Amino acid sequence: MNKGRMEAFTDGVLAIIITIMVLELKVPHGGEFKHLQIVLPVFGSYVLSFIYVAIYWNNHHHMMQTVKQVSGSILWANIHLLFWLSLIPFVTGWMGENDFTTASVTLYGVVLLCAAIAYFMLQNSIIKNQGKESILASALGKDIKGKISPILYICGIVGALIDVRIGGAIFILVALLWLIPDKRIENKLKELSH
Repeated sequence: MNKGRMEAFTDGVLAIIITIMVLELKVPHGGEFKHLQIVLPVFGSYVLSFIYVAIYWNNHHHMMQTVKQVSGSILWANIHLLFWLSLIPFVTGWMGENDFTTASVTLYGVVLLCAAIAYFMLQNSIIKNQGKESILASALGKDIKGKISPILYICGIVGALIDVRIGGAIFILVALLWLIPDKRIENKLKELSH
């Protein structure tokens, strides 16, 4: 099966996720800058979640450049990833609307952890389908960032149970870790094109 349909569907779902999140931003009553203070927690959670969705879109795009055909298992692994990403607007809104309570920050971390696991499963499904000598397997190598992220999410979840600021700081750290462009796949594709 051609990968184009899966990519288009994924792009559409991610666009809807971002749209839902931005619609959660309510305009404050009052026209002064001081009135924006009320929406700062919601805006802060939106910015972090927007960055996460953008990171997933960017990495998914790069990963799909290594894929020529998709199988049923790849389609299901992709749907599994989209399920967890589709929960981001809910946990983002709950966290922002409730001033970052222990429960809301913890659940946010659980969703991020599950999305990371789902992404890992999608990667492995592609590698299994295309072989251990595939472009993706070769480009990923030891995949240190991919392996450390779930550990950091677990630390963030535990940290949020102790103090939400610890959990929040760790979730921001993981986003910053992935915000730095990952050139492994890009470099491998350039290497193969020469």
